[in-house]
Amino acid sequence: MPEPVFTVANQLTLLRMGLAPLLVVLVLSQQHVWALVTFVLAGLSDALDGLIARRGGQQTTLGAMLDPIADKVLLGSAYVALTWGNTVSCAIPVWLTVTLLARDAITVVSVAVINLTVGRRVFAPSILGKAATGAQILTAGLVLLANAMGECPPYLAWVFRITIVLIVTSALHYVYVASVRPSELS
Repeated sequence: MPEPVFTVANQLTLLRMGLAPLLVVLVLSQQHVWALVTFVLAGLSDALDGLIARRGGQQTTLGAMLDPIADKVLLGSAYVALTWGNTVSCAIPVWLTVTLLARDAITVVSVAVINLTVGRRVFAPSILGKAATGAQILTAGLVLLANAMGECPPYLAWVFRITIVLIVTSALHYVYVASVRPSELS
């Protein structure tokens, strides 16, 4: 019997993807408080879909593929709007956003190529990958909060630096693991 597609967990993941364009529109229309609320709701939906999938027996192949894509869509959209949106008083630096987008594009293309040429492989996130994602979420949330408050605190410069270090380090670690221990990816 085929596994269900539209589980509650998968619907929450799709909702998170759908919140990305709303977040961009809110940032670009200077509705920074509502943009922050939308981002927090998206984060809650991420936590809830994972909880429901694990505890409710709703883990699916589709959900395993959609969840990281939903994260990348939401974070990528937030970073683009908060970098190039001319309505933000506190922006994410271009160098951070470009690095994030390039790393995500390379990751998605690499996983697709590996799955198409070698066969289905499971790519479990590393601790560094989880730390990088956490830093990206924290960065976007703090920048959204700063814009909602109408100020740009100086400590954000350190948050940006820490985030880029984690993004680059996690990418290099993953390349190392994929090239030295490819059997662990299956």
